[in-house]
Amino acid sequence: MKRKFLLSLGAACMAAAPVLAQSLPGEGTTVRFSRSDSLGAQYIQDAILMQALTDLGYDVELTTVGTAAFLQAAMQGDLDVSGDVNMPQRQMQYITVEDDVALLGEGTIQGGGINGYMIDKATAEEYGITDVSQLKDPEIAALFDSDGDGKANLMNCDPGWSCGDVVDYQLEDFGLMDTVQSVRAKYEPLLAETFSRYRQGEPILFYTWSPSFVTQVLVPGEDVVWLPIPHDSAPESVSVPNGHLVEGVVGCAGDAPSCRMATGSWNWEIAANRDFLAENPVVETLVSTVQWPLQTWSNWEGAMKEDNSDRAIESIAATWIEENRETYEGWLATATAAAGE
Repeated sequence: MKRKFLLSLGAACMAAAPVLAQSLPGEGTTVRFSRSDSLGAQYIQDAILMQALTDLGYDVELTTVGTAAFLQAAMQGDLDVSGDVNMPQRQMQYITVEDDVALLGEGTIQGGGINGYMIDKATAEEYGITDVSQLKDPEIAALFDSDGDGKANLMNCDPGWSCGDVVDYQLEDFGLMDTVQSVRAKYEPLLAETFSRYRQGEPILFYTWSPSFVTQVLVPGEDVVWLPIPHDSAPESVSVPNGHLVEGVVGCAGDAPSCRMATGSWNWEIAANRDFLAENPVVETLVSTVQWPLQTWSNWEGAMKEDNSDRAIESIAATWIEENRETYEGWLATATAAAGE
């Protein structure tokens, strides 16, 4: 799906004011910007990036497409930039195109995020559960049985998401196939069911990531805890370059100072066609500069859960720009300076 990125007149005038007085480095150039087909807080990030490109004079054409398809299109020169490449989950796909596609910056979430298994804190403390491998015990697993078959029901990822493949691989690797049932379906309805069970005081077991709307609703260390994995484990298709052990995870079971997570730390990366970057140093400088505090990203995830319409996304983006005007204008100034280098 393609569409021009359009601004409301008020937002456009307000946002563009700092750079209207000078010639714009992007005039006459179209940026073919891609966002993923997996809805999330990155859509707000993308709206801010596209606004910044517009304020620098670029015409922005937006395409919504899966990450694998974007990487192939960028390699072929059919798309230019995306801020929605989840690493290291997409590492193996990226390797096949890295000669033509660059990753920029150090990830757009300051400090990055984590993903792994969670259970409610009350059950973890009552039964001394501090590791996902304890689900091999049929009595422990049965605590999380929601359909009466005696197995724990683990709320997993959407079919087709790489995180679900990691979970299924680890269940087999950790010897949990006889006691744990992986439930793969649309993620949001699965988590709605999980939230309902939690409110009813029932044990819950699910896979998630942070920052996300999930950890806004169920707070790690207060409502739920992260369950470490017993040892590093990932399918060949998933790269974990920094290992699974993450220090300082808030809410790790048993108050452990470090937590061995399902895929270690992760981040959203900005990717772009190398030839496009060579011709557009202003774009490269802009997208290499942007980062967001972890709490900002978490707040965006919570807001997206309430309303994920295009109108709401653009409103949240415009509000962030207005409330962080100095930072935003600094990005524009730094990017503009690259035009004369």
